[in-house]
Amino acid sequence: MIRSLIKQARPNQWVKNVLVFAAPGALGVLNQWEPFWKTLVVFIAFCLTASGTYYWNDIKDVEQDRLHPKKRFRPIAHGDVPIGLARIVGSALLIAGPVLAGVVRVQAGGVVALYALLTIAYSSSLKHVPLLDLAIVASGFVLRAMAGAAETQTPMSNWFVLCVTFGSFFIVTGKRFAELVEMGENAQSTRVSLKSYSVSYLRHVLVVSCTATVVTYCMWAFENSTAANETVPLHALSIIPMVLALLRYLMVLENGGGGAPEEVFIGDRTIQLYGAVWILVYGSAVYLS
Repeated sequence: MIRSLIKQARPNQWVKNVLVFAAPGALGVLNQWEPFWKTLVVFIAFCLTASGTYYWNDIKDVEQDRLHPKKRFRPIAHGDVPIGLARIVGSALLIAGPVLAGVVRVQAGGVVALYALLTIAYSSSLKHVPLLDLAIVASGFVLRAMAGAAETQTPMSNWFVLCVTFGSFFIVTGKRFAELVEMGENAQSTRVSLKSYSVSYLRHVLVVSCTATVVTYCMWAFENSTAANETVPLHALSIIPMVLALLRYLMVLENGGGGAPEEVFIGDRTIQLYGAVWILVYGSAVYLS
């Protein structure tokens, strides 16, 4: 039972919560103990809250998940975790996350609580509304970044916010695109909103959101480069691995993958290589220049 409860919490999804380190990391304060441990606390808080939302999402979707070739093996859909117990554990996690973040800073707790409310509203009904379903899931990534900034009182650049927003929209659209390609005519049986989308439409949205991500990241990089008065344009050079990673993800989508973005990021060595290069270049720009 314990193993099933942990599996239902989806620890493999916690990689998304690394975004809480984005704002303080970008401004070069994570090498200081206080900002680091505060960001770590909000990371844990988001892991707890996100797991609580996964519990409630799967409770709501139990019948649809049983029709899905992969989701039917989730602990609740498979019957490994009783729904009554799932309600108790899910609720406890949803309460624990915002409280933990709020202990360090009330504003951060408020952001985590807002994430929980939006996600529960999404699971209850809003995920059936085309486009709004994409926007709400994408907003979850933006709130992660905001929580990290709020916890450490780190200012967020407008270009940074826009980049995270469009980048999140790109990833979420890619997930829907992959689901539609994989499930075909049966897609709407597992996700109602998919009946309003077509592969060609989502491909257009992918192109628009990817382009917007690249443009806003470039503006953010140039802004930081100017502020740092760099001799070697490391911020600008970080654009190259960023763009290559986005294009690689598009390639994965076109080849039929991407239904689970976190699995792509964990398993695709090429994306990991571009990510490592980006961390090296951007990290050098922030912490070594």
